[in-house]
Order: sequence, then C-alpha cells, then structure tokens
Amino acid sequence: MKTRNKTDFIVIHCAATKPSMDIGRKEIDQWHRRRGWLGIGYHYVIRRDGTIEVGRNWDAVGAHVRSFNNNSVGICLVGGLDEEGEVDVNYTQPQFDTLDALTTTLTRMFPQASVVGHTDLDSHKTCPNFEVSEWWNQVKDG
Repeated sequence: MKTRNKTDFIVIHCAATKPSMDIGRKEIDQWHRRRGWLGIGYHYVIRRDGTIEVGRNWDAVGAHVRSFNNNSVGICLVGGLDEEGEVDVNYTQPQFDTLDALTTTLTRMFPQASVVGHTDLDSHKTCPNFEVSEWWNQVKDG
C-alpha cells in the first residue's frame, strides 16, 4: 500500500452497525474486500468494549473518505445504528474514552491535522452521527 505523505485530517467514522453486532477489524476488512478494495479502509477500529484494532498501517493511504484518503487518518467506531437500523449515537463510554485517547495521540503526531467527522468532508453522509467538532472541543477543554 502507498505511504501517506501528509496528514491534514483525522476523520471519525462509524461502522453503521447495531449495538448487538460485536464486530471489529476482521469483519470490516471482509466487507471492504467484497467491495473490491485492497482491505480495510480505516486505520483504526474501536470496538464496543473500547478495544482498538489496527486496520491499515498508520502511515498508509486509507480508503475511508473519497478525495481525502491521501491526507487523512480514519478511525471507525463500531455502532451508529439502533436495533431497527435507524441512526443512533449509541457508542459506549469505553469507546469514547478510547476515542479521546487515540485522537489526542494522533493530534500530537500530526499537530496540523483537523479532527472532523466523515460528514464534514462528505455532506451526503451522517457518519459518525454526532457533531465531532463539539465533542473534540470538550475533550480538549476537559
């Protein structure tokens, strides 16, 4: 896989899965390969218990947001839908704790990078189904 030369964005995504679906890197990798991709498009997956699973290498070009893969890191939160398949911000506290820590680490590695949601770069998406800028401001001020 190609190496990413710069990182302007840290992009938060959701897997668009129901709370009962205990999935992670392996399943997302299978889904992305079925789409014809080289493998999982995200750099990190945060499972419902807060565990981080590494997808693509942190310095590889991702496949997670069209037109921004060459200059971004992708983090995927498992969840984002209720049991009926409707949009729901149902991430667990361990997921948010891990997201806080991982994003803080990545912004230290890439201080010029903006922390955004997928929807901020593609208005056709609602992912990750919460206002990332509000969340990130609370984390930084916290």
